[in-house]
Amino acid sequence: MRNQSPLALQLQGYRLATAEIFYRLPDHPGLLQTYVWQDYDIAPRYPVLNRFLEFWTHQIEGPLHSVRVAGKQLISAAEIQVGTLFRIQ
Repeated sequence: MRNQSPLALQLQGYRLATAEIFYRLPDHPGLLQTYVWQDYDIAPRYPVLNRFLEFWTHQIEGPLHSVRVAGKQLISAAEIQVGTLFRIQ
């Protein structure tokens, strides 16, 4: 997936997903910090985001508190007209 262009991903049903990740600081667990993640993903399961959160859980010290996700479909099938030529490399 990573070697595909954003247009190729969108034509496969991916949409731009943004997640606001709230996590606790390891040295100050009473404080929350935020991290904003953005990538192309498939709603509603968000497999790319879930892989990232799995990585976070195992590799990053700050325990997750909550995640807020928003997604935006940038290209829809109705916007692609017959005769439109896309060159995907």
